[in-house]
Amino acid sequence: MPCVQTDHREFMEATRFMSNEYRRFSNWLLVVILASAVITIGAQEKIDWEVRFRAVPQTERLREYVRLMSAEPHHVGSPAGKRVAEWMRDQFRSWGLEATIEEYEILFPTPKERIVELVSPQVFRAALKEPIIRDDPDSGDEGQLPTYNAYSGDGEVTAPLVYVNYGVPADYEQLQRLGIDVKGKIVIARYGGSWRGIKPKVAAEHGAVGCLIYSDPREDGYYQGDVYPTGPYRNDTGVQRGSVMDMPIHPGDPLTPGWGATKGARRLSRDEAKTLMKIPVLPISYGDALPLLRALGGPIAPESWRGALPITYHIGAGPATVRLKVVSDWSLQTARNVIARIPGSDYPDEWIVRGNHHDAWVNGADDPVSGMATVLEEARSFGELLKQGWRPKRTIVFCAWDAEEPGLIGSTEWVEHHADELRQKAVVYINSDSTGKGWFGAGGSHTLEKFVNDVTRSVTMPGSERTLWEASWTRRQEMLRGDEERRAQRRRLELPISALGSGSDYTPFLDHLGIASLNIGMGGDSGGGIYHSIYDSFTWYTRFSDTTFEYGRTLTQAAGTMTMRLADARVLPFEFTSLTETVSGYIEEIAQLPRQNVDLTPLRQAVDRLRLTADEYDRMLRRVSAAGSLPVGKSQRIRDLNRLLYQSERRLLSEAGLPRRPWFRHQIYAPGYYTGYGVKTLPGVREAIEQRNWSEATEQVKMIVTALDALSNQIRQAAGLLSEQAN
Repeated sequence: MPCVQTDHREFMEATRFMSNEYRRFSNWLLVVILASAVITIGAQEKIDWEVRFRAVPQTERLREYVRLMSAEPHHVGSPAGKRVAEWMRDQFRSWGLEATIEEYEILFPTPKERIVELVSPQVFRAALKEPIIRDDPDSGDEGQLPTYNAYSGDGEVTAPLVYVNYGVPADYEQLQRLGIDVKGKIVIARYGGSWRGIKPKVAAEHGAVGCLIYSDPREDGYYQGDVYPTGPYRNDTGVQRGSVMDMPIHPGDPLTPGWGATKGARRLSRDEAKTLMKIPVLPISYGDALPLLRALGGPIAPESWRGALPITYHIGAGPATVRLKVVSDWSLQTARNVIARIPGSDYPDEWIVRGNHHDAWVNGADDPVSGMATVLEEARSFGELLKQGWRPKRTIVFCAWDAEEPGLIGSTEWVEHHADELRQKAVVYINSDSTGKGWFGAGGSHTLEKFVNDVTRSVTMPGSERTLWEASWTRRQEMLRGDEERRAQRRRLELPISALGSGSDYTPFLDHLGIASLNIGMGGDSGGGIYHSIYDSFTWYTRFSDTTFEYGRTLTQAAGTMTMRLADARVLPFEFTSLTETVSGYIEEIAQLPRQNVDLTPLRQAVDRLRLTADEYDRMLRRVSAAGSLPVGKSQRIRDLNRLLYQSERRLLSEAGLPRRPWFRHQIYAPGYYTGYGVKTLPGVREAIEQRNWSEATEQVKMIVTALDALSNQIRQAAGLLSEQAN
């Protein structure tokens, strides 16, 4: 792509920005230097390089990346997907990074036949197609995937229709109270309330023979605002594609669970695969859903079940009878991950891994290209620093994942393929996905919560003199309910990061290998109704989301600062008191659940032990830092200390994994079995109690206690190393 020049006005703005950065960073440093030891000897040099880095990213380049990468539909296995991967590889190389493409052969079904028909009491055939919009040239691109749900079961069924609201377990409990049985029926559920794959999963468990999923305009259409192309929201023909793989069992290629889907790898048969849906499933627009719902009789739906369509919502069953047919091509396709590296000067075998996915359901300007563009600009900015003489102490690995949309496949296969090496070398994984206009948000390992707070105090909010931290603090205060929540937040003095469930490429790193992870992005201030549709285009994004790409630039600065600070930290910035308080809060949440003879005392005692060791490590770190007695250079003591720190998250794994889904090993965070993306904290205990499996809950208490005690022992060893140094 052509070089983007910086004019005099931009140079002056950058100069002013750098001056403010120096002042802000220096003030921050005076407050935290004794507490963190992340910046000690060479502090000014590190500040200089960070400020230089944040001055490099350019909005014009971000815009150009998004335009180029979203110019064609580029799902996994498509010719355009291959072109995008090769273009990114070449860009990384042009910036001075080592870059390769790693390929995996994965199961990715695409539809051969799709039919949804109302056969009685009237006749109607759903269009199952999104029409071209004249104002959006990309809506007519060749190579679009049709509207479908990947990994739906094949089949043809004709049966009475039942409306099941969001199609989550609680909705079926309500149906049971109403005396309505879905066995042998086709259900229709609206998007929302849970991840899409949960809806056919629960339907099949209750005996349904097919499932339709539609976007109701209440959540995703004209009820929210003007629809596309007039406004950003979903119009009556828009359809949300997506996977219905049973990812709470395991993400990744369904035929290679636990090992990499390399060419020639051992593969299960489709009948052996545990994550493929057994019944036919299709997504439809609310325009196609309206005649089906209008034809339903039976009880009127409860008020909370009613959407915004111009009908009285009935549940059924019948008199509406529907024919549903799905036939797919179950071929293997090639997924192409782009992997780029900047070798570390001092600790080349300690890796800071940064990733985003590049595949889309269609053009994907918002999801995922907006986020992928920030990773590219981050890498280019580091390339500029390399020319000026900077070298990271640790190796930085940039990853552009393929096949995320079907089921986090590219990242999962890479993690499974390289598991032994990653267990030894991966320090932190930093993920982003789509990004937009709004506020900074972060979720992840709570050992990194204070680190995230520190970084956001160093980056400026677009169009403001405020830092990301200040803007996010104000926003959070506005969102809190009641004076007590506000007082609790003020007492904490830190912005909390959220716990991670699933839904993006951090999942295999955190949940399977126990690599401390973060998921970051900007958003919350732009409406959206084009998710996974043909209208997720450059036209939509530049009209209704981050129109100036300033928020993308800010995310580039924040993510790059995190990556840089971790890569150059003398002592890695893991901190354990935030984790302790967070886990304590999770225990008290579980204590409020009805639980028969499930004693949580061992959990509370394990957290008390963890708190003592976390406090001891914190005290020793402050003491050694204040005395200036940290080991210098590449000493073995520093290596040993940092290894204990970055391996600490591994201690929170159980080799046995969670009940009925051993791929998920983390004992503190996991996606819920019936939430899909949504997190369940202390999942083994929480879900056993929710299922009233009291004996399993008691066993899971023991598993979590073992993990917490293993972490306490690890922290105690780290504190011991510091104590030896102090003496």
